[in-house]
Amino acid sequence: MTDILSTPRHEAGGAFLVAALYHFVSFPRFEALREPLLALCEANGVKGTLLLAHEGINGTIAGTDAGIGTVLSFLRAQPEFSDLEHKESRASKMPFVRMKVKLKKEIVTMGVENIDPTRIVGTYVAPKDWNALISDPDTIVIDTRNDYETAIGLFKGAVDPKTKTFREFPEWVRQNEGLHNKPKIAMYCTGGIRCEKATAFMKEQGFDEVYHLKGGILKYLEDVPAEESLWEGACFVFDERVSVEHGLKEGNYKLCHACRNPITAEEITSPFYEAGVSCSQCYHDRTEEDRKRFRERQRQVMLARKRGQEHIGG
Repeated sequence: MTDILSTPRHEAGGAFLVAALYHFVSFPRFEALREPLLALCEANGVKGTLLLAHEGINGTIAGTDAGIGTVLSFLRAQPEFSDLEHKESRASKMPFVRMKVKLKKEIVTMGVENIDPTRIVGTYVAPKDWNALISDPDTIVIDTRNDYETAIGLFKGAVDPKTKTFREFPEWVRQNEGLHNKPKIAMYCTGGIRCEKATAFMKEQGFDEVYHLKGGILKYLEDVPAEESLWEGACFVFDERVSVEHGLKEGNYKLCHACRNPITAEEITSPFYEAGVSCSQCYHDRTEEDRKRFRERQRQVMLARKRGQEHIGG
């Protein structure tokens, strides 16, 4: 992957560089990396979340170009991550509140034992070749993301499993015999990591021709011109930008801090919307006691902002 310090083409998009990364590899010493990695990120003003597990690393971080460059250089200096790849975008303001390095059982949780993308995985398809694959009538296109993500954008003609969590995906596959009706399965997700496990699982289930979008939606939106695109809508991202569009420009969605679902400007005008408390998507799922608790949290958030501080709960 190109060195981030030699690619200023996104600088106009915002002062902060956002790096999304993952790498599957046997990494038995993952616990020992947590403290030095966290300390390095904090010393360089880098924020976000990184997950470490026996199977590798996953996460998204943001900071100055120099800060992100330092962290990525440190990671690539580890023998296990020497060929680590990342995807870049820009943010107009810091999209994370703090830095977290977490130890996990899996770097993306599917909950199926012995799924190993380093042993078996689908065929990678470059963004430039993706349109041809998903336009082939012999292909079933599957979005492996969750319902709150697919609600704001999908590839044209894609099947939406409407899962609440990635743990539900294997059972969804088992219950859908129609997936065997066409010879090719094309799968995609935000940055590519879920498809590593999803395609490995599909191969284990006996599907032969299984493909996935290399670099995920983010790489497609970066590489494929809008006028040639088969992407419809915006791409949900797991930070305060909420969504990105073609060219990885920040989208127009906001986040309901009560239910964490993306909401439009129109939804903000709904009588059910109250900042930090509820939106039209979650109002009827909450009790008045819930809303009372959320109002207190929101009050603390606003007080912290007046003091020039960030409130973790916000």
